[in-house]
Amino acid sequence: MAWNEPGGGNQHDPWSAGGRRGGNDGGNRGGNDDGNRGGGGGNNNGGNNQGPPDLDEALKKFQDKLNGMLGGGGKKGKGSGGNKGGGSGKPRNALALPGLLVVVALAIWAASGFYLVDQSERGVVLRFGEYQGIVNPGLQWNPPLIDDVRMVNVTRVRSVSQTQSMLTRDENIVEVEISAQYQVANPKDFVLNVRDPALSIENALDSALRHVVGGTDMIDILTSGREILGSSVASRLQTYLDAYGAGINLQTINIESTSAPAPVIDAFDDVIRAREDRQRTINEGMAYANAIIPAAQGQAQRVVEQGQGYRESVVAEAQGQANRFNALLTEYRNAPEVMRERMYLDAIEEVFGNTPKVLLDVSENAPLMYLPLDQMRGNSERSSSTDGNSSNNSSNAGGEELDPRVIENLRSGQGSSNSSSGNSSIRREGR
Repeated sequence: MAWNEPGGGNQHDPWSAGGRRGGNDGGNRGGNDDGNRGGGGGNNNGGNNQGPPDLDEALKKFQDKLNGMLGGGGKKGKGSGGNKGGGSGKPRNALALPGLLVVVALAIWAASGFYLVDQSERGVVLRFGEYQGIVNPGLQWNPPLIDDVRMVNVTRVRSVSQTQSMLTRDENIVEVEISAQYQVANPKDFVLNVRDPALSIENALDSALRHVVGGTDMIDILTSGREILGSSVASRLQTYLDAYGAGINLQTINIESTSAPAPVIDAFDDVIRAREDRQRTINEGMAYANAIIPAAQGQAQRVVEQGQGYRESVVAEAQGQANRFNALLTEYRNAPEVMRERMYLDAIEEVFGNTPKVLLDVSENAPLMYLPLDQMRGNSERSSSTDGNSSNNSSNAGGEELDPRVIENLRSGQGSSNSSSGNSSIRREGR
């Protein structure tokens, strides 16, 4: 049966039950417990009242119960018949509620002071704005509202980039795109010395880049000077950051691109291509020179060495001939006739050694004989073709002509025999 069904005396009605209990026991509880609870609830909610519960009465009961828990002063309770309660409530501590609130507040405050520092971070502790120290990774605690902990990531590589149009040393304009990568080296300086580190490094990068570009010619920036430009900017930028005390360590500087302004970029490209063609032609010429000069030097050295060898051989041969002549002169002075005879025999041996010869031993009455000169010349040429080069030259010389004295004697003997007696007289060729 439901609590609000008709009949049954509302035995299941929680509000009426409370009213009955309040009417019967209100006086006792009012005197013993808190003195504030009245006992007259039975007249309103008890009995056979089947209406809805009174909201004001419920709120009043809740307030009385809360006051009893927090130590409120005891009030005299009223019974069900309107009688006053049996006694006054026990006095409570008036500081219990504020103390409880303070304890709860302190617990919340202390709990909010715990925090976790990541492995890649460092915490900079400021107490009322004054630097206190650096906290390392792990679970840390600092008093809230007193200490201000600022986390700084010291392992992340930060990057900044910019594109600027700048004036070069030769008063030309170039567009330079540059990027820088950096890390936090000193968390304290990074937090305390620079208000906006990202903006500071952008301004420092712009200043360093303009200083270096302003001292460099445009053609160097557009061609081979980009590496030198990057290293110079990096050195100057790190100097600026150290002077600021920014606590930043520069990692790399990259010159992404360098170009002339858009309206004149085609003309500059033509100039650059012409310079590249010029340099390529120079390199080809140097390569050819490096290839041909050693060959020419080697050939010249070979000719010089051949000339030196020829000179030494000629000088040695001349010295040998001079020494031989001096030796013959000495012997000739000692025995002129003997040396003359020896020299004559040596000359005859050298001349007639490889020459075809015809020896005749005839008397004055012998008939005239003709020498077969053509046949002798032909045999001499055939024999000389089988000999070496040195013997070939000497054989041809001997076969082509006879000794003039032999021919003269033959002709004179033939003429004398025809003119006088018809007999041929050929003298034996001697000396």
